[in-house]
Amino acid sequence: MCGRYFQQRSSGEMARHFGVTGALPNLPPSFNRAPTQEGLVVRRHPDTAARHLDALRWGLVPRWAKDATGAARMINARSESVAEKPAFRDAFHKRRGIAVADGFYEWQVLGKGSKQPFAVAMADGAPMPLAALWEGWRAPDGTILRSYTILTTAAVPELAPLHERMPVILPPEAWDAWLGDVPADEDVLLGLLKPYPRSGLAVWPVGARVGRVSEDDAGLLDRDPLAVPPPGLDDPPPRFER
Repeated sequence: MCGRYFQQRSSGEMARHFGVTGALPNLPPSFNRAPTQEGLVVRRHPDTAARHLDALRWGLVPRWAKDATGAARMINARSESVAEKPAFRDAFHKRRGIAVADGFYEWQVLGKGSKQPFAVAMADGAPMPLAALWEGWRAPDGTILRSYTILTTAAVPELAPLHERMPVILPPEAWDAWLGDVPADEDVLLGLLKPYPRSGLAVWPVGARVGRVSEDDAGLLDRDPLAVPPPGLDDPPPRFER
């Protein structure tokens, strides 16, 4: 699952990393991006074939939805069924994107209702490209709401103590096919939706403050000194590259 993530780089820094051209959205970074908030998504413009960076709302609203109230339940899409599910099928074939992040949070269940949050980032400090789908929904007043969902897959065994699912992280060699820069059939696209190796990730425990949506500052990424994480899940936080 991916229910909260962070993006500490600016729109300009992310645009350079992903080869985006054109105007950029005025969306500030966030250390605690939550469902129904806006997030940055890389999309391929169908007319110019250029990559655009846009601010869309997190929580996909299908084109056929009567209203947008179900968006909070569609923040994630299971990669195993995304080509068949009515809510995601059309977007999978026509409207794929990359949700721009620097990492995500996951909560380990400890028992008796207590949870230990963890941050997960790229081990080399690079941006984390999350496979996404997007949609445009027309409201009754004629306005268009553009929204997105983040795809998930089975977690690698090393991350399973935190959660059985993890977001799909796309390596650079997958971007062209996923965004539609090069032709790719359904089997190729589904083959891109696989767990990311543990060796390429940094994982460390953080404080409970991240569980409050109102909290949004760099201190959320500080290691929790009182945490006792499972073996192998206590890496030094990476030095995020610029």
